[in-house]
Amino acid sequence: MPDPSRLRDSTQIVLPCGELNGIRSKLEADYTVTVCSAGDSHYRIIGSPVEIKAVNDFLIRHGVSLP
Repeated sequence: MPDPSRLRDSTQIVLPCGELNGIRSKLEADYTVTVCSAGDSHYRIIGSPVEIKAVNDFLIRHGVSLP
């Protein structure tokens, strides 16, 4: 049986809200993901493992530091 934390890591990215300033609309337009609030100070980007990998690359290209 797969490890749940490993599956979660492949289907979501959690970032501080400020990291998506200026790029959130492009992110949502270009990728099939859901961006939702994860508390008062973080966003959760949820999608398929393929989309999350592509979003990860997108964020790195836009200078977002990933945990």
